[in-house]
Amino acid sequence: MIVQLTKHDIIYTYSSKKGGIIIFNILIVEDNIELRELFCISLYNNGYNALHAKDGIEALDILEHHFIDLVISDIMMPNMDGYQLVEELKDIDNSLPILIITAKGSSFDKEKAFKLGIDDYMVKPININEMIWRVEALLRRSDSAQSKEICIGDTTLYYESLQIKDKNGQYFLPQKEFYLLYKLTSSPGKIFTKQQLFDEIWGFDSETDIHTIDVHIARIREKLKDNTDISIVTIRGLGYKAVTNETK
Repeated sequence: MIVQLTKHDIIYTYSSKKGGIIIFNILIVEDNIELRELFCISLYNNGYNALHAKDGIEALDILEHHFIDLVISDIMMPNMDGYQLVEELKDIDNSLPILIITAKGSSFDKEKAFKLGIDDYMVKPININEMIWRVEALLRRSDSAQSKEICIGDTTLYYESLQIKDKNGQYFLPQKEFYLLYKLTSSPGKIFTKQQLFDEIWGFDSETDIHTIDVHIARIREKLKDNTDISIVTIRGLGYKAVTNETK
């Protein structure tokens, strides 16, 4: 379990793994500090990776840096309320599952939320076990629960099996190498710093030397030397980015 706490702006990251593989990333958007912590701990205890934000603006910032499988959001929040956040999320990814958990229980509020495109709605106070059941059901129904794949040209990366298929055949990468490649190719052309990659894949509390990333990148490049769809570019002084046929 990895926990990063900043008491004033409340940034926690709970990382959960089963067999060394991160399962699903769930973003909690809730302005009540006690509920944020309760939801994250409950999700962690049930095998999920949980991140959270105190309002919609902070949530959108997190979405720029992390792949999220499901969002749990309150409605009544400062700066950007839940309705506004849902509209923004639907513009970004219409398939992203959204569960609303709020004290607003009127038919009007529910109707408004569902018309905006949410997938489920719970009224506070809630049963935490029921929240977990609903999360499981939403993930089962979502595309991401079936498979997490990245397709680039003739190359496909299969997250669950750590497998790559391209025109040269199919092969498996060691876990850390695959996660590095998957992260980079999830946002082609985007520069990731070494620290970003290290914190997400090795964890904030890892005692491994950050320069291990350079070693892993070299191994990935060797294995992709005959792949014409993907290449990894070093950005001197910053980190790395994936370059594909579409971003060249």
